Amino acid sequence: MEKRVFGKTGMEVSVLGFGGAEIGFEGASASTVREILSAALDAGLNVIDTAECYMDSEELIGEAVSSRRDDYYLFTKCGHKWTYSEEAWGALDIAESLERSLKRLKTDYVDLLQLHSCSKKILQKGDCIKALEKAKQEGKVRAIGYSGDGEDAVYAIKTGAFDVLQTSCSIADQECIEKLLPLAGEKGMGVIAKRPIANAAWRSTSRPQNIYIQPYWERLKELKYDFINGNPETVGETALRFTLSCPNVHTMIVGTTKPTRWLENAKIVDQGNLSEAEFEAIRARWKKVAREEWTGQV
Repeated sequence: MEKRVFGKTGMEVSVLGFGGAEIGFEGASASTVREILSAALDAGLNVIDTAECYMDSEELIGEAVSSRRDDYYLFTKCGHKWTYSEEAWGALDIAESLERSLKRLKTDYVDLLQLHSCSKKILQKGDCIKALEKAKQEGKVRAIGYSGDGEDAVYAIKTGAFDVLQTSCSIADQECIEKLLPLAGEKGMGVIAKRPIANAAWRSTSRPQNIYIQPYWERLKELKYDFINGNPETVGETALRFTLSCPNVHTMIVGTTKPTRWLENAKIVDQGNLSEAEFEAIRARWKKVAREEWTGQV
């Protein structure tokens, strides 16, 4: 699998990584997670991304692959204690969160610790950034990052404090392509694309109940891409390769609870970027149809 230099961190990351939210929120079993990650590592995966608030995701990952710690880069996030609704941005909160993550992940360091959808207002106080920098100085963290979107992410990038940006980027979420990715490139940041297949919203024939998917489903209904033609597999291929083709994107994280899905996605990315014509056609359709309120989804 192709690897890209992860900005100024110097890490060489696989272009397809594993996102740990789904295994936590969908209650994956330990044996399923072990099967998924063991096969993915054997196939060239070297990026695993998770967060403290993804239910038991960190524990599942730690149990599954901590014995292979040298085979992958381990990313996690802090700032939401247990759930998204319970914010914890103080220096002590972050330090305690990191210790919990290390214990769950069965490791003594993480390669990347990210502030998880932290607002500009909180960033301006500076305490959370200092807490990450302290963890880096102590050797518990190799690099520090910001995970988020929109104006909050613009501010985070411009501080110059972060090594990495994680942001939403897909056929249904393209604000970052002009607003964030060039700025991140100028700062030499590594970039992680989250939701790179737009939560596979095209698979739903009617408005999905999951509010996490609804905005993308509604956007795709209006975008009416010509490649959304009733075959979900070919749509998925185009969607994933579109995000792969975005300038300054280094790795894309996709979650799954299906043992074969990561390997199927790996075969897709092995096809490489879309052609320039295919990529620009999708961009042109977005520019024609997208509304001002179609901002990056946190």
